[in-house]
Amino acid sequence: MPPTASQARREEILRLATTTGLASVDELSQRFGVTASTIRRDLARLTADGRLARTYGGAMALTAHPEASLRQRTGEAYAQKRAIARWAAAEVQPGETVLLDAGSTVGALAHELRTARDLTVATTGLTALHELADVESVHVECLGGTLRPLSQAFVGPLTEAALERMTFDRVFLSADGVTADGGINEADLRQTRLKELMARRAARVYVLAHAEKLGRAPFHAWAALPPGWTLVTHRAASETQVSAFTGRGVRVVRVEPLEELGDPEGPDPLPHPPGD
Repeated sequence: MPPTASQARREEILRLATTTGLASVDELSQRFGVTASTIRRDLARLTADGRLARTYGGAMALTAHPEASLRQRTGEAYAQKRAIARWAAAEVQPGETVLLDAGSTVGALAHELRTARDLTVATTGLTALHELADVESVHVECLGGTLRPLSQAFVGPLTEAALERMTFDRVFLSADGVTADGGINEADLRQTRLKELMARRAARVYVLAHAEKLGRAPFHAWAALPPGWTLVTHRAASETQVSAFTGRGVRVVRVEPLEELGDPEGPDPLPHPPGD
């Protein structure tokens, strides 16, 4: 017996949530030409069947991709990410060549670098490309390769080959989790291999990770980092969390909240991945 239109729609909703991360009610309503109420009923059915988890405004897949998508991560720890990004941007000097990883915090850094002058930025992330594409004072190099939709990042042998052609004054890396003994934890081995290569090509290595990521190891792929790297986190990180890193020779910077720094711009949003 062929599936009904509603069954076929629910299967497609599940496929989209699995491959791209978050599925919003408004997007799905437009895509399938049905009302938002119909989509909410579909999501409720898939949730009751244990195939999706409801989120604010939509749903995400439960099983195939335990890794959160870049779109989901963009709204997490908003103030911490902006403060970390602003500190990192202040480290970058005119005339430097810097390398930006993918990720929401590094994407926020790219946003801060829009006012930079005489800067070369190479990146593997679509968010950074989107942020800097129209900035005439920043020369942008895209390390293209295979696009990984969940992280909105280029990975694979083409990306690695492009990376080997350059060296950098600084590299800013993202992380799903970061530990003092293991380094960066990610969901995908291609990403961890690429991060190791990125760290080898730069004179200074920074990992941008808000406090909730410290000591976390949600996945089984790791990127070992060279001695002397810098962890940039938020003041919310505890002394216990920080001492685990400093005890292994890692420089730790805990930035102040933007409200206490007197942020003059107000709460502008973190940059969203292209297409949001």
